[in-house]
Amino acid sequence: MTTDEPEPGDVARRLLRAADRAALATRLAKRDDPAMEAWPYASLVLLACDHDAAPLLLMSDLSEHAKNIAADPRLSLLIDGTAGRVDPLTGPRVSLLGAAEKTDDARLKARFIARHPSASVYADFADFHLYRVGVARAHFVAGFGRIHWIECAEITFNAAASAGLADAEDALVERLNGQAGLADQLARRGQARNASGWRATGIDPEGIDLRREGSVARADFPAPLAQPGGLDDAVAALLAEARPRQKK
Repeated sequence: MTTDEPEPGDVARRLLRAADRAALATRLAKRDDPAMEAWPYASLVLLACDHDAAPLLLMSDLSEHAKNIAADPRLSLLIDGTAGRVDPLTGPRVSLLGAAEKTDDARLKARFIARHPSASVYADFADFHLYRVGVARAHFVAGFGRIHWIECAEITFNAAASAGLADAEDALVERLNGQAGLADQLARRGQARNASGWRATGIDPEGIDLRREGSVARADFPAPLAQPGGLDDAVAALLAEARPRQKK
């Protein structure tokens, strides 16, 4: 690996932050039929991330995967970044191994709903709970022959230095969305196909989450954002990086 090539953990984390859904694998809880006990069970879940990139899941107690997690919190999440490839096996994907834990953190719940506005309809139902996943390891495949096991410290982001950003996030998102056309510019930076009607839904130390109806986009900062007051400079640097170089 050259010094100019990003670390696998950083690439895998960007893939995780950009995703809005994942395949969730849990272990079947005890059933009336002993033959079904402990079988792997895969399902589709909506996904958001905390500032340190810990996955957030909103699930009903009535769902099979929530019942499984209640019996055994260990799980795996597959994040698929291969869409649009002629051969999907040449594209990136990461399998996270971790454990889910219920959380009543209002900030995290608001962050999930901002990422998935449709969840506001049922998020406050008594049987729905938010889970924060503590990642233990990750298996990252960047393409043929580019395979890495990644430890927790390599894929999670140390958000302690940006603690003030979490407190200021709502106000920063509102201010960003108040600047006409800015979210659309950021979406183009995130290679969105439709570049109009976008809105920012979240800001973390490494970038900005955007949404337009059923589509999401991600604009990664050139360098981590250390404090809320640095957002304008970070956005300016991001947009400057996106501009094509003029021919001499």
